[in-house]
Amino acid sequence: MPCAALAASTLLWMAAGPAPAQAEPPTPPPAVALEPLFAEIVSRAGALKAEAEAMRQTGAPATEAFKTGVADLAALDMKGQQIVRDRGNDGDLACILRGIAEDLPVKLAALQLASDAGARDSALRELIYLLNDNVEVLVAPPGPASGIPAGDAT
Repeated sequence: MPCAALAASTLLWMAAGPAPAQAEPPTPPPAVALEPLFAEIVSRAGALKAEAEAMRQTGAPATEAFKTGVADLAALDMKGQQIVRDRGNDGDLACILRGIAEDLPVKLAALQLASDAGARDSALRELIYLLNDNVEVLVAPPGPASGIPAGDAT
């Protein structure tokens, strides 16, 4: 349960808004984002987010390919969580990936069960937000729990 609580608090923190502008140059993405599995997660999450945004704009239904894509992404997130956990180098990332993997099917189910336009829009917004988090958590610089000093993500 601690992973779920951490994932929820991280998602709320990320929803608080953009960080204030900093005078420091941007930190390069962590090395994990450059690994094939994690790059695939970023690519798929980004593509699904764009598709969900288009569905929200046009009112188009979720296709079978979209549903399968969300399920496949959840499986990749769980695989990524296991890799990060087994390495023991970033407990926060492992928990967040697990939380996303568990939440994706829930958000998709909410979309499928939406009984009216308002519920559908809300479900799509939540799914879009989660897909965006899936990208950002992997391309953001490592946090203090990673043990990697900021700016030394390689």
